[in-house]
Amino acid sequence: MLREPDVLSMLMRRKPAHSLAQPFYTDAGVFQVDMEQIWHREWLFAIPACEIPKAGSYVVYDVGAYSVVIVRGTDGQIRAFHNTCRHRGSVLCKTRKGTNPKLVCPYHQWTYELDGKLLWARDMGPEFDASKHGLKKVHCRTVAGLVYICLADRAPAFEDFAEAAARYLAPHDLENSKVAFESTIIEHGNWKLVWENNRECYHCAGNHPSLCRTFPEDPRFIGATEDGGVSDITVKHEARCEAVGAPSAFLVSERGHWRFVRTPLLGAGESYTMDGKVAVTKPNSNFPFRDAGSLLKYNYPTTWNHFLSDHSIVFRVTPISPMETEVSTKWLVHKDAVEGKDYDLKRLTEVWMATNSEDREVVENNQRGILSPAYEPGPYSAIHEFALIQFTDWYASSLINAITGPAAVAAE
Repeated sequence: MLREPDVLSMLMRRKPAHSLAQPFYTDAGVFQVDMEQIWHREWLFAIPACEIPKAGSYVVYDVGAYSVVIVRGTDGQIRAFHNTCRHRGSVLCKTRKGTNPKLVCPYHQWTYELDGKLLWARDMGPEFDASKHGLKKVHCRTVAGLVYICLADRAPAFEDFAEAAARYLAPHDLENSKVAFESTIIEHGNWKLVWENNRECYHCAGNHPSLCRTFPEDPRFIGATEDGGVSDITVKHEARCEAVGAPSAFLVSERGHWRFVRTPLLGAGESYTMDGKVAVTKPNSNFPFRDAGSLLKYNYPTTWNHFLSDHSIVFRVTPISPMETEVSTKWLVHKDAVEGKDYDLKRLTEVWMATNSEDREVVENNQRGILSPAYEPGPYSAIHEFALIQFTDWYASSLINAITGPAAVAAE
């Protein structure tokens, strides 16, 4: 099992514009470094805010050794706490989601307010100070209807992303949406392989017949090129959308860890459906036209998203082990949209249900091949896989900076 100095040495020797060395996709030591230096430091997308719509609604999100309770308070604010009682450490919430008026430990019934304050602890004696035993907080921010958490003691800067997300997602009313359907699958592949597969459409024609009915394979449609340039069709589409107040032009952060761009769908495509027409007739956006394309957003290391005129799809990636990754997908529709009237659930979900299943197969095939002693890092296509070059550069620089001691970052 490799250690941090080994990981650093391999990163310094890696061949640019090539896939990573085998241990980065297989080794337990590298996985531990990934968790400690990336997943336990970066801002992580957790849930859409609409998933916990009322006071006491909560969701538990597990990231490595950490279990986090994300809960909406009586004041409407969403907060996050470590899912461990301040008495003897039992988990507070045993189920993945639910609604409770208070957070009550199932072991000895220590009772916490929804803001984390300890309200009641039986027979602890007159010297016991409840104010010193509130739940341990986790950094938590809600922006444009999306909830992010950070497990670090000092969270990295968030404001630039929050400002961009607020602008680009303004036409999409995620706060007044609901989860129409969710799917969780386990892909038997390293989390970086899941991301690498997502960041290119070089594989789409041979693997995604349903998605390719509407989603453009050409990387120039989404700015996935070395210069961030987009096609003339995309430029015209961006201008059309921006004319109705929807920010759409390609925007990427300085570190490259988040990006926004609004791409047109193929032809007269309106949504990710088999016939290309909208899946939801009561939209959760304010676009005056249906063919608004898809606002593509990613934020390493946890999430990529598609925001369409009629509905939105949010994806969350969570590592489980060196060669096992959870991929969660949630379809968001307007909170007043009625299944069977405003949308058909099968029609809404079938394209991405099929695409996720196909992606799982290609990721797992990729992982199996990398396990071979014959594997060696291969070159990325500068035409179709520049986004993979960008992803692996971000990954390598993030680890190098974390291991060697990055410059101080602004804390929230």
